[in-house]
Amino acid sequence: MKIPDIHIPIVEIPLENKVKLFMKREDLIHPQISGNKYWKLFFNINRYLDKPPEKPYIITFGGAFSNHIAAVSAVGNLAGIPTLGIIRGEELKDKWRDNPTLLFAKRNGMNLQFVTREEYRHKEKLTGFLQKEFPEALTVPEGGTNKDAVAGVKMMLNDETKDFDYLCTAVGTGGTVAGISEYCGDNQNVIGFKVVNDDSLEQKIRELTSKKNFSLIDSSFGGYGKIKDENIRFINDFKEKYSIPLEPVYTGKMMQKVFELIEDGFFPEDSRVLCFHTGGLQGIEGANRMLEKQNRTLIV
Repeated sequence: MKIPDIHIPIVEIPLENKVKLFMKREDLIHPQISGNKYWKLFFNINRYLDKPPEKPYIITFGGAFSNHIAAVSAVGNLAGIPTLGIIRGEELKDKWRDNPTLLFAKRNGMNLQFVTREEYRHKEKLTGFLQKEFPEALTVPEGGTNKDAVAGVKMMLNDETKDFDYLCTAVGTGGTVAGISEYCGDNQNVIGFKVVNDDSLEQKIRELTSKKNFSLIDSSFGGYGKIKDENIRFINDFKEKYSIPLEPVYTGKMMQKVFELIEDGFFPEDSRVLCFHTGGLQGIEGANRMLEKQNRTLIV
C-alpha cells in the first residue's frame, strides 16, 4: 500500500487589516497521518515500497507526545509493515498506557523501545546498532527530516501557493521549512516559526536547501512543549472565531506569533500571507491531560 497524492484546500482567515491571511489545511489530509508528517513520509515510504525487502520494517525516533511517532505507526498499520519506535525517556516504560500518543502507536502495532535521555542524545550510535540488527529496515530520523522528507514537502506547494508573498510554517526539526524554501518561487519569502530553542537549527536547514530565502522567528513562548495560558486563550479564541482547531506545540504558537506580527506591522500592506497548518491535532488530548492535572483551562 502506497501513500497517495491528494489536494488540500486553502482558506482565508478574514482580518480587519490590509494584510490578507490564508491557511493551507494540511491537517485535513488524513485522520491519522496528519499534516506535514504525511508529506515528510511520502517519498520515504513510497521509495521503500518500490522494492520492498522480504521482511519490511520501519524504525523511527520520537518523544512521548510525538506527532511523528503517531504518523509512522499509522502508516505501518495501513501498509501492513511492522514498526519500531525508539522513545525518549526510560521512565515511560511502565507509563505508556497513560499516554494517548503512545497508546495510539501501540494500538497501531508499533513496538516501543524506551531509552534514557542520554542514550537518545546519541541517536546516530543507536541508529548504527539498529541497522546492524535490522539491515533491511527503513530507518526514518526523528521528526522524519531527511532529503526524502524535503522532497515530499514539495507536494505542499502547487499553482495556488504561487500567489502568496509569504509562506509560513512552524519549525521543529527543520524539514518542512527547508522543503518550502527549496521548492517555492524565487519571489516568495519563507518564514519558519521556531518552536524549539535550538541555535543550530538554521545551519541544519541550510544543509537541506540550496536557497537562502528563509528566515527564522522565535515562537517557542518559553520552550518546546511549554503551554502558557496565553497560548490556550489564543487557540480557543481562534477556533471559536474561525472554526479551525490548532494544537499547542506547533501551529498554535505559529499562528499566535503571526497575529502579533500583523498587529506590529511586520507585513507590508496588501501582503498575501499563507500559513501551513501542519496537523498534529492528536497532541491536544495529551496536552489536556496535563492541563487538567494542573487545574488549568483546557483546549477545546
